[in-house]
Amino acid sequence: MEGPAEPGKVRVGWIGTGVMGRWMCQHVIDAGYSATVFNRTPAKAQPLVDAGAVLASSPEEVAASSDIVFTIVGMPADVREAVLGERGALKGLREGGIIVDMTTTEPSLAVEIAAAAKTKGCGAVDAPVSGGDVGARNAALSIMVGGDAAAVAAVQPLFELMGKNIRRMGEAGAGQHTKMVNQTLIASGMVGVCEGLLYAKKAGLDLDETIAAVGAGAAGSWSINNLGPRIAARNFDPGFFVEHFIKDMGIALAEAKRMRLSMPGLALAHQLYLAVEAQGGGRKGTHA
Repeated sequence: MEGPAEPGKVRVGWIGTGVMGRWMCQHVIDAGYSATVFNRTPAKAQPLVDAGAVLASSPEEVAASSDIVFTIVGMPADVREAVLGERGALKGLREGGIIVDMTTTEPSLAVEIAAAAKTKGCGAVDAPVSGGDVGARNAALSIMVGGDAAAVAAVQPLFELMGKNIRRMGEAGAGQHTKMVNQTLIASGMVGVCEGLLYAKKAGLDLDETIAAVGAGAAGSWSINNLGPRIAARNFDPGFFVEHFIKDMGIALAEAKRMRLSMPGLALAHQLYLAVEAQGGGRKGTHA
């Protein structure tokens, strides 16, 4: 496709309408774009259908009715199936179309998708996000982008409907590498958040007041200010699943090993989250 996306001229496809994708696609529909959507559990796409989206039976069917197709699913295997599988989006996408994967996955898979798309005369962009369900709902995500500059420019107006901080980091895979930096920072930081609040609890402090006190100073972070109150309220509903975070940390550790980097802080956080999962918390939020 040529030029930036515009409502009425560009048809949008969306694969994955879970905690994050449901809201991100909603913003696109609200801006006037037509949307064709797919989710393995169709009921999770119903709010978007109610808003005017068309429900498809496969990623291939989504792509056949779309110019730009977004995916935000769970695991790398899900991305591979949704994009490169027998009924994957790339099978249905016409020449000139663009695949935008917003899942956090392996940088090497982003490169593979870009190469496969190129053979069909299509573009591919990797654009993982940070900001959780709150950022998705409020269209305030940070979007880390990799891919051909022309393809990224075409998708930019759609990114601007979902996020506030959008940065092209380089060619295919660069967005995913940047997300690994993001997840490394969060993983180690969450250890401090949990230990700090545990200390406050044992010392007899009011947790909400403690969060307000330290969150405005040098110890402030997105995690303490947004997830700290949920921890205090014992609300562990997911904005981002523990099991998906474990997947992300595993990718980052594998990339670190490939680059011959030692990352003991990330490795410790990974082990602690594996313990959460072993205790039945895999489908809880990362603040669990």
